[in-house]
Amino acid sequence: MTTNSPDAATVMTLPILELRSISKYFPGITALDQVSFDVFSGEVHMLLGENGAGKSTLMKVLCGAYQADGGEIYHDGLLVNIKNPGDARTLGIAVIFQEFSLVPYLNIAQNIFLGREYAGTIPGTLDHARMHKEARYWLDLLSLDIDTHTLVHTLGVAQQQMVEIAKALSQNAKILVMDEPTAALSDRETTLLFEMIRKLQSEGVAIIYISHRMAEVFTLGDRITVLRDGKKVGSADPKSTTPDELVQMMVGRRVDMAYARNFTSNPGQVALKLTNLCADNGIEDICLEVRTGEIVGLAGLVGAGRTEVARATFGVDQVRSGTVEIFGVNRTGEPFQSVDMGLALIPESRKTEGLALIRSVEENIILSGLKKIFPSTWINTKKAQKTSEDLIQKLRIATPSGKQSAQLLSGGNQQKIVIGKWLTTDSKIFIFDEPTRGIDVGAKAEIFALIYKLVEEGAAVLMISSELSEIVNVCDKAYVMREGKISGLLEKEALNEENILKLGMTDA
Repeated sequence: MTTNSPDAATVMTLPILELRSISKYFPGITALDQVSFDVFSGEVHMLLGENGAGKSTLMKVLCGAYQADGGEIYHDGLLVNIKNPGDARTLGIAVIFQEFSLVPYLNIAQNIFLGREYAGTIPGTLDHARMHKEARYWLDLLSLDIDTHTLVHTLGVAQQQMVEIAKALSQNAKILVMDEPTAALSDRETTLLFEMIRKLQSEGVAIIYISHRMAEVFTLGDRITVLRDGKKVGSADPKSTTPDELVQMMVGRRVDMAYARNFTSNPGQVALKLTNLCADNGIEDICLEVRTGEIVGLAGLVGAGRTEVARATFGVDQVRSGTVEIFGVNRTGEPFQSVDMGLALIPESRKTEGLALIRSVEENIILSGLKKIFPSTWINTKKAQKTSEDLIQKLRIATPSGKQSAQLLSGGNQQKIVIGKWLTTDSKIFIFDEPTRGIDVGAKAEIFALIYKLVEEGAAVLMISSELSEIVNVCDKAYVMREGKISGLLEKEALNEENILKLGMTDA
């Protein structure tokens, strides 16, 4: 890491961090095209853009994960060369990535202090007691009541997100980058995080905050910068702009931000019915119904058991008692039986559970429907390519070709692939677990349009979402969970955020 000194008289007026004309290229792709960006101490600078706009790439250059192909970085007015994450940490830069960087089979304390372990009194040993004590302090600040000895792979997505946040906070950073930090958090956890951000801000910490949630942009932001197609489109003051103006800057066109949907007054037959369902994952006595032509929400605080219901219903987790009926027939077997009976699961974590990231778009799309597409078990490559191309066009998946690796696509396009692979199976019941987590407003509108189309064509949808506005505006009705059980059912006329929270909170 190298530095050059600035004029001392101008230091007080300089941002703590400035990126000038940063460019980054990948084979066939210009990820960043002369992007300039700065942030001052005590400022929350919002960074917006569609998936694939270059936001995460810019932050990876900042933290040393990528090397820029052009441009300069200044820290406190000094020209610096950030060659690796160690250089970034030395400068007080910490990053909370949207995609977790935790080690699954290490415990929480080991993850928080990975690479920064406290040495023990005996040479060559570690002070584990101190690490667990310090880890406990940071978890308590976030109101995360989990034993620090817990292995990370046993945690849910929201809990892992909180550990990532605790890890970043523990570095006492002066520049903190947050990439979609609330994507998997409940409203209560989000409120705690916002309080922590305000506290850090008052202590002079500069925060770069990436978000697709407009409410967060206007609640937290002091300044806004928008990227599109790897370029800086412009900056704005939250006090003098509107969500519609920002969306138009992000996508280059107007996007309908409303959840426009024609609600059904006469749903069809019962497609999915759970009766007194109990499973080894902690859910108890779950009773719910989903009919064709309707979208039924499953709401509740993070940890209430929503994902566990989805997994038990699909057959991923062992059912202890109760029944899962698909069009009146009991499902008693493994997930493959669910697929054969017309049930599809779009999981919460698309990268670890929904996709084979190193495989191509085409391979991912045909994966679930192999038996349907190729009943003779012989794979016809031309038919596979045609099936893939048709769905890429139908779902408007932005990819150079079906041969492109799925890991190189944006989050919104990856989500479309996860949905698309189930369309090849002729599924009639879809369980969507956080379908819009971490995707931009343009992709979000397209995902909901796709869900609406499925329902209009006679499918049944069970939708899990941590965004209460989605549950309220998209669903025909919603079940609310609390502590592994259904605490109530809200029909459309009673479906509002206040009632969801009352049913979802223990002391309601």
